[in-house]
Amino acid sequence: MTFQRVSVAAIRKGTHWQTALTLAVLVAAGWLARRHWPVLEAGALRLAVADQGWLLTGATAACGTWLCAALALQGAVVRRLPQGRLVAAQFAASAANQVLPAGLGAGAVNLRFLMRCGLSAGRAATAVGVRATAGGVARGALIAVLAAACPGILRVPHDGGGWAVAALAAVGAGLLLAGRRWPRGRRAVAAVAADVRAVHARPRRAAALWGGSVTFAALHACVLIAVTRAVALPLPPVRVALLYLAASSAAALLPTPGGLGSLDAALAFALAAAGAPAEGAASAVLGYRLLTVWLPLLPGLLVLGLLVRRKAL
Repeated sequence: MTFQRVSVAAIRKGTHWQTALTLAVLVAAGWLARRHWPVLEAGALRLAVADQGWLLTGATAACGTWLCAALALQGAVVRRLPQGRLVAAQFAASAANQVLPAGLGAGAVNLRFLMRCGLSAGRAATAVGVRATAGGVARGALIAVLAAACPGILRVPHDGGGWAVAALAAVGAGLLLAGRRWPRGRRAVAAVAADVRAVHARPRRAAALWGGSVTFAALHACVLIAVTRAVALPLPPVRVALLYLAASSAAALLPTPGGLGSLDAALAFALAAAGAPAEGAASAVLGYRLLTVWLPLLPGLLVLGLLVRRKAL
């Protein structure tokens, strides 16, 4: 009982800090929006007269992201999942992700869905973690490939790599030390490793996991590319894709719901730094948000409520 009370207290404390940080980011985003309101207004007017064909292409790519998310989650578990409910759960998860910070909404929906499909809580959490890790690795691989294709766009400080390696080494050392001193931690790591090996022992599951993860990130980049084409931004598609992947990875460090504020600012800054006019960058960000968040939000919440009512979540 004492351990449970301590764990609950620690979770509540972490949630409070995360909520405070989220509110701080949202307040800062609101202040920036008010300060640059003329630019945002001009961007909205430019989006209103954008090319409808390109916007439809971006909407199609946005719909494809839910299929890719479903494919990646299926690849993270050995058991076959019901396809219709799996896709519906990813649509609902994308909506839930807009109201909770740092991807907690999507993680909670997927965790509950997998448990309803018969997986234990531990295996469901492992699958969600494996899918998230694969998504991060896939995003990093795409950034590396596109950065090689477009040299000079992303500039990292000379000492930045050393600090990154040192941080990763410190985290790895801490995990190893915890595993040695905490038997329960060793068992948990062994269980996770066993599940990962079981997934990769099946070529179809491994292909679904990694293929879905790579395509998910690529389709989000395609949405932004389509919007930049719709508002006639003079930026090459490969450069736009690289800027999106880098900006979204940086925005993920701030736990706002759906990257609200952090992703918008990072995307606008990246596009403007690449040579886009301020109004055009604002139009591209607004269009990307329209297709990936605002239009699907209400239908996604309705699907979420329906899944809960039917006890699929």
